[in-house]
Amino acid sequence: MAAIASPGAGGMDGKPRTSPKSVKFLFGGLAGMGATVFVQPLDLVKNRMQLSGEGAKTREYKTSFHALTSILKAEGMKGIYTGLSAGLLRQATYTTTRLGIYTVLFERLTGADGTPPGFLLKALIGMTAGATGAFVGTPAEVALIRMTADGRLPADQRRGYKNVFNALIRIAREEGVPTLWRGCIPTMARAVVVNAAQLASYSQSKQFLLDSGYFSDNILCHFCASMISGLVTTAASMPVDIVKTRIQNMRMIDGKPEYKNGLDVLVKVIRYEGFFSLWKGFTPYYARLGPHTVLTFIFLEQMNKAYKRLFLSG
Repeated sequence: MAAIASPGAGGMDGKPRTSPKSVKFLFGGLAGMGATVFVQPLDLVKNRMQLSGEGAKTREYKTSFHALTSILKAEGMKGIYTGLSAGLLRQATYTTTRLGIYTVLFERLTGADGTPPGFLLKALIGMTAGATGAFVGTPAEVALIRMTADGRLPADQRRGYKNVFNALIRIAREEGVPTLWRGCIPTMARAVVVNAAQLASYSQSKQFLLDSGYFSDNILCHFCASMISGLVTTAASMPVDIVKTRIQNMRMIDGKPEYKNGLDVLVKVIRYEGFFSLWKGFTPYYARLGPHTVLTFIFLEQMNKAYKRLFLSG
């Protein structure tokens, strides 16, 4: 994320005045939360698609559009925003932690002469920050998966969480505190895959577009490279994502969990639902990725400008 700076307002040492790190982390989390308000329906559709057909049952939804229209018809406009409070808490915990860890590691590994870390080191920093943020955000992720999945269940089987805090308290009380971190390994693995795939595919896509001769290094090139990168990232991370979703939503059957581990999820999905079911929810996942990133940066820029105008000018 870009640092908040005021070119016209220098400090006593002549360097541009910037906001404290805590403000940068806060703005990062708030920007992610703002973007989530707009893309939450896509998250809900993706989660429903990934749970559709679970346990060799008939698929509830044929396509993402069918899922969206079915949810609207059965649960109304309010239904597509089910789990919003959990989505907001996930951004507040995951995004803020990831940003904080990344910034701290990046600054520590920057050379004394100001030389930034190399590509591989930056990739490692990104993956470390992503995995750490994912661990911190797992309780909110568990609540989100369960809240978005509730509407597809018969009324007598629904968990009926009122909001994310009610969900967290009830999960801890009814199933034990460790359940809040159920699926943390695939959640962290997904974060590592996403960060690695985004960095590598964006860099390669941008270079490919520039070498084609049809693009120059401008915003159009960056947009196209981002869309290609998003496609690769979605394809690479979805099998891990469906493992995470199934594990975090599973129930105990006769005192035993539905799935033993992540590998058991993969084997059962492939055996009973088909190999390509690992990419269920691909469309809403991909459709969410781009807008969420763009909206996050728009909100971040606006908060940066407001902070600069109110506290760093003059």
